[in-house]
Amino acid sequence: MNCAYYNTSFGLFKIVESDGAIVAIDYVQEARISEPSSLTDLAAVQLEEYFQGVRQGFELPLNPQGTEFQKKVWQALCEIPYAQVRTYGQIAAAVDCPKGARAVGMACHHNPVMIVIPCHRVVGANGQLTGYAGGLNIKKRLLEIEGQL
Repeated sequence: MNCAYYNTSFGLFKIVESDGAIVAIDYVQEARISEPSSLTDLAAVQLEEYFQGVRQGFELPLNPQGTEFQKKVWQALCEIPYAQVRTYGQIAAAVDCPKGARAVGMACHHNPVMIVIPCHRVVGANGQLTGYAGGLNIKKRLLEIEGQL
């Protein structure tokens, strides 16, 4: 497992690789011991391209760890096109759990690969920004990058 820290124009990120796949990307406040790999370097380059408005999608092998339901939600999030949003209820319906908006919210909260798995593109039923593990200010900035705000 490799864990590396990268300063980007958006802030400091920890990127974790295991067995040839990205398993976590987190916004962090401080760096620790860093063990970069070619894959974590690639992920950092793609994140910076996204932050600069050059990249709209990611080409990285992912292997996020979670429950089967969480994985279904994360896959549905990956299907939200760039610069579009969906509600928690719409995602719940997409994963065959029409009354599961809160469960979708929890799966979003536990998303280990922020930005690449775009939980920032999920909004409340009224279109308002709600919940984001990185904080609503970061969610707002990410949507601004995509031209949504």
